[in-house]
Amino acid sequence: MSDDLNSSEVVHNPEQKRFELPIGDHLALVEYIPAGTNIVFTHTEVPPALEGQGVGSRLAKHALDYAVENGLKIQPLCPFIAAYIRRHPEYQAHVFGARKQD
Repeated sequence: MSDDLNSSEVVHNPEQKRFELPIGDHLALVEYIPAGTNIVFTHTEVPPALEGQGVGSRLAKHALDYAVENGLKIQPLCPFIAAYIRRHPEYQAHVFGARKQD
């Protein structure tokens, strides 16, 4: 499983409005809703067999990097994404409603 984990790439699936990480027979994902110049992250799902291996964090980083690179303001309704942002301050300025730092 670790070979699959290391060789798998996160894929953006805009038709399904989610970022996907296929690993073996499993699929981890982050779902979102586009909202004008915002992106609302609504749900992160990691299969139990993949928990504790950094899969959710890989997905979160990829999804948040996508938002930043595309100039989208982040709305983290998903508790996992919100917690990831709290642990990674480089994304906090990109959260919808964030105050600009002087």
